Amino acid sequence: MKFEQALLEDWMRKYYFEVDFDIGSSGVEDFSMAEIRGLLGIDLEELDDIVFHDSETLGGSTVRQSLANLYTGGDSQRVMVTHGSTEANFLIMTGLLEAGDEVLVLDPFYQQLYAVAAAVGCQLKRWPMRSENGFQPDLADLDHLLTPNTKMVVVNFPHNPTGATLDAAEQQELIGRCREVGAYLVWDGAFTELVYDQPKLPEPVLEYERVISMGTMSKAYGLPGLRVGWCLAAPEVLEKFVLLRDYTLLHLSPLVEFVARKVFENPDKLLAPRREQARQNRAVLDSWISEHRDWIQWTLPRGGVSGFPRFPEELDVEALCHKLALEYRVLLVPGICFRHPSHVRLGFGGSRKNLEGGLERLATMMDRELAKA
Repeated sequence: MKFEQALLEDWMRKYYFEVDFDIGSSGVEDFSMAEIRGLLGIDLEELDDIVFHDSETLGGSTVRQSLANLYTGGDSQRVMVTHGSTEANFLIMTGLLEAGDEVLVLDPFYQQLYAVAAAVGCQLKRWPMRSENGFQPDLADLDHLLTPNTKMVVVNFPHNPTGATLDAAEQQELIGRCREVGAYLVWDGAFTELVYDQPKLPEPVLEYERVISMGTMSKAYGLPGLRVGWCLAAPEVLEKFVLLRDYTLLHLSPLVEFVARKVFENPDKLLAPRREQARQNRAVLDSWISEHRDWIQWTLPRGGVSGFPRFPEELDVEALCHKLALEYRVLLVPGICFRHPSHVRLGFGGSRKNLEGGLERLATMMDRELAKA
């Protein structure tokens, strides 16, 4: 397999650790170990009891059960714990797809969710999310995009980078459409817990035997450095991934599985404060964009902690993002990383201080750049 350059990861590698303010990332503010211990009541004695033996291939039985209690009605046979959702995505694409398979993906989209399929040799079809429609996907497009040749449909709702999402009825329609043609539905639910004006979407893995659902602790949970994700699927599907794991990561660390289990036993301890912070930050950002609407416009995200604002077409947005990082020490992700060069991914999941500091420097830079024009 030959992989395309991972544009987003390359951008983050250049600038993520070199800036003062991060308004480009798509997760909530990170937690410290001290905060996790305090919120979840973890004693040092519990940490001292951890023995660094091997874990099980699909994940330790206790952490799998805690995930099953949240998402699969207690059925741990449908649960695999992964090294972030990145591993889950790789296992899904390489374990289920073959060269020539037809795969339907959203556009814009997080690159990993289609680039692995492309590297396998699949034929990609793109389901457009149009800015003029607030990036809401039109299910009527499936009339001509979905065919009996469609092997897999890959989506993430709430969506990265736009924050658009479906409602429960639309989710059911999508599942039904995939069932009609016999396609796998890969459901990336990284932002399931981050919605603002509607209930969170139901877990779809029990609705259709060919749904494969992914999740991660990197976005809503504020634990990206823990590198814990999960994959939910029928047991016979998960079995296809065991062979691949035998040649890659083997299993997770018992230390990270212990912390993950503690989180899954009391998820709202972490989710509730970060969700409220994100809600407040979204309002701050919406007000700020309204004040600067002569050069930036957006659709208010319904979920997640990023939006996909648009800049005037005559501007070189990628060059501006480079300048913002190098001269103003602010991280903003150019839309070229998502194949939409007039846009940026603007994240609001961090602290209020981080958001306001980054926005102030962005406004200063744009005032100066526009004054030159």
